[in-house]
Amino acid sequence: MGTITKNLNAIPDVAELHIELEDSAVSYAYTSEETLALVQQKLAHLGYPIDGDKNTLGSKAKSYVSCAIGKMAS
Repeated sequence: MGTITKNLNAIPDVAELHIELEDSAVSYAYTSEETLALVQQKLAHLGYPIDGDKNTLGSKAKSYVSCAIGKMAS
């Protein structure tokens, strides 16, 4: 299970999670605006900011490290 999948599935209100690597897209169902904000914060913390948000060098490094750790764990 990948880092994004593991972290977003841990959020109780997230359902029907789909990750499209080719499109760099994540889709999911939720029922509250709080869940939307929580998912956006979690993705940014993991180094995957929402499209259009600032993607700093630190965010890119987090994304790279997260991906590398996920590949080693597989």
